[in-house]
Amino acid sequence: MNDGFAQKLLAWYDENGRHDLPWHHDRNPYRVWVSEIMLQQTQVTTVIPYFEAFMQRFPDVKALASAPVDDVLSHWSGLGYYARARNLQKAAQQVANEHGGEFPGNLEQLQALPGIGRSTAAAILAQAFQQRAAILDGNVKRVLARYHAIPGWPGKTDVLNQLWERAEEHTPDARIRDYTQAIMDLGAMVCTRSRPACDNCPLQNGCDAYANNETSLYPGSKPKKAKPEKTTWMVILEDHQGRILLERRPPSGIWGGLWSLPELDPAYGPEELPDACEQAFGFHCGEPELTSGFRHTFSHYHLHIQPARLTVQSPAHINDRDSYKWVHRDQALTLGLPAPIRTLLTAPEQTLLL
Repeated sequence: MNDGFAQKLLAWYDENGRHDLPWHHDRNPYRVWVSEIMLQQTQVTTVIPYFEAFMQRFPDVKALASAPVDDVLSHWSGLGYYARARNLQKAAQQVANEHGGEFPGNLEQLQALPGIGRSTAAAILAQAFQQRAAILDGNVKRVLARYHAIPGWPGKTDVLNQLWERAEEHTPDARIRDYTQAIMDLGAMVCTRSRPACDNCPLQNGCDAYANNETSLYPGSKPKKAKPEKTTWMVILEDHQGRILLERRPPSGIWGGLWSLPELDPAYGPEELPDACEQAFGFHCGEPELTSGFRHTFSHYHLHIQPARLTVQSPAHINDRDSYKWVHRDQALTLGLPAPIRTLLTAPEQTLLL
């Protein structure tokens, strides 16, 4: 297909695209890879400070591969989707151990690394190695779905396959690095999810959705399901030294591998929390003080969190030292914590009397 798609897009990019993002400097495979992983489901403005701090602490594959996992998770805290961080370090270790610290320059070997799918692998090839490779991130899916009026939710295999076909057709042989950035920029800056700026779009004349005044129909929406509501007690247990008890989450699942506050069954009433803590942890606690609860939304459910502060009155010995540890608050904030827990530990305490 040669309808001038790439040429129009590149001409627009030269005048209007983003040319000075942090990962555009020293565009080696490692920096491109980290930026691509961070940018998954996360906006550029949010990613920039995280990327810069991450590069300062982990400047290359070797530094990331050899770092303590808590350090990696701490630098990811607040970005969400923490499996990305765990896979990032696993992939770095694989590159260090199996590829001599050098990223492979072909699609199959890149996709064999943890957390790297087809589009991310293609972005690394195009951006770092300047090889022709078609990308298909969320922004690109939106541009192509509208341009070709491809109906349906891109999460469906048949819709996704159509989008990949179009992505391959439009990807040029020359200026591949600029083209991949250009089509991502167009989706982020012009062909936005709501109220796209069609009058500023270089592809307006060939866009089927625009021609039919149907941009709002593409891409198709994911079928909606009501998110379940869950509730939990999160206990802030403080010992006589002013330390709080943290629990490491299981390696997979929500907040996998991060340090969090211990949770108790929401079926317990406030007055039952001291006994519940004794059963769960083996030490006596004073009466609880409840602080303001809040709701946190995950991709698949809403979690209502009710915090409770309890002072530990007996020696705070925890048998499973791998899963629990006592830390002062300032030390806790250096660990990999979920954003809501970090906020909870730093927010002013507003006690609600029982």
